[in-house]
Amino acid sequence: MDNFTGSGFVLLGFSAKPEQNLCYASLFLILYVLALAGNMLIITTTSLDDSLQSPMYFFLKHLSLLDLCYISVTVPRFIYNSFMHSGNISLWECIMQCFGLITCSSAEMAMLTVMSYDRYVAICQPLHYDVIMDVRTCVHGVAGVWVSGAISGVMHTAATFSIHFCGPRVIHQFFCDIPELLRLSCSNKYLSEIGVTAFVAFLSLLCFLFIGFSYVHIFSSVLRMPSAEGRAKAFSTCLPHLAVVMLFISTGFFEFLKPHSESPTALDMFLTIMYSVVPPTFNPMIYSLRNKAIKLALRKIFQRNNALTSFHSLLREKFNV
Repeated sequence: MDNFTGSGFVLLGFSAKPEQNLCYASLFLILYVLALAGNMLIITTTSLDDSLQSPMYFFLKHLSLLDLCYISVTVPRFIYNSFMHSGNISLWECIMQCFGLITCSSAEMAMLTVMSYDRYVAICQPLHYDVIMDVRTCVHGVAGVWVSGAISGVMHTAATFSIHFCGPRVIHQFFCDIPELLRLSCSNKYLSEIGVTAFVAFLSLLCFLFIGFSYVHIFSSVLRMPSAEGRAKAFSTCLPHLAVVMLFISTGFFEFLKPHSESPTALDMFLTIMYSVVPPTFNPMIYSLRNKAIKLALRKIFQRNNALTSFHSLLREKFNV
């Protein structure tokens, strides 16, 4: 069988019928706009408001940036293909999708781990917080997150596209999914990808265990606080992060640990949406709805904008502009 890697692939999407894919694309467009608006709002708010210049919100800003990149890797291409009634994607675009998706997902796991450490220090070692979580530590932590994500992306992408593809070049997904690509292999020469997947899965398990260890100590410390107000404040800063962690990890684990069938089922597609679209869309809502500081900062920004708008209107009326 001839190798076809030079001609690219065909993304089947959710259905072989273009009309159905168009309906899904319309839904994805709404979710994408929500994700853009929510994450941009958090990035803008944490950058402009002086009261949010702490390590916690510094990490949150970079988490939102990761979410923007994460959802932008796959969803816009699917929307474009659906409206253009075409599923074609070139080899290089497929390579970039795989690299971007693995980089962002690995970096997000690392970022959630760093954020859990920040919460652990803030609650369990509050007297040493400013010394431990200084500017240098925060910058190094974020740099490590991005570097680790990029290394995972390079390893996965290189291992996946080192194999030879043949047969029908149809991918039963709305993006270049690595398990789907492995099904197109001419032979069983993808042991390197399995080894990379096992290695990254092991690192993800370590991150999960570290997050769990951190929260055991956090909740133990919180429950020993004598003040009910102190406990409520500690929970208000930890629960949104814990909810984001559980959402991201549970959907990702269900996707990659479940057995993959030869022909993708509705459950396969649903779980793919859950780990690739839902977390970037709903993470901003979880943080903005549960975090009083962010809600207060947003209120101040909107009030400031309303005041500026009113001032400009008065100037226009006075000078008849």
